[in-house]
Amino acid sequence: MTIPTLTTARLVLRPPVYADFEAYAALWASPRSAYMGGPHERTRAWGWFCHDIALWHLFGHGALMIELKSNGECVGQVGINDGPLFQEKELGWLLYAGHEGQGYATEAAGALRDWAFKDRKLPTLVSYCDAANVRSIAVAQKLGAVLDPDAPRQDPEDLVFRHRH
Repeated sequence: MTIPTLTTARLVLRPPVYADFEAYAALWASPRSAYMGGPHERTRAWGWFCHDIALWHLFGHGALMIELKSNGECVGQVGINDGPLFQEKELGWLLYAGHEGQGYATEAAGALRDWAFKDRKLPTLVSYCDAANVRSIAVAQKLGAVLDPDAPRQDPEDLVFRHRH
């Protein structure tokens, strides 16, 4: 499976490489990961990092790193999660500290969502949001996702936003 590279007006969404792991592990070790079940130790972050890449080979979709076109800086990740850890195919995003509030998550997630609907022919995606994560909820809403109170979820406290083609 060839992992795609997607581009938007400001971003390059590219396959993860080993050099991306340090910033990724730092995010998982920080309080910023609390909305995603963290903080987690480095070995757990490595498991998630490998999971994000393996999804491409197992399901034909997975995670892409978010890189700024202007300077090549990696500012986060967007992905389609799948497998036994997720109730449904999940469109998720994360940004590294200092890169919030600039529309990067919305731009990246919108591009990956559109790719999933067009190229992978997925009929729907969900985004699981911690009820206290107002920024993530805002991204889901900006993308046009609607709250689906009947959607299955592993964490009963999560809000589930549904994206439809």
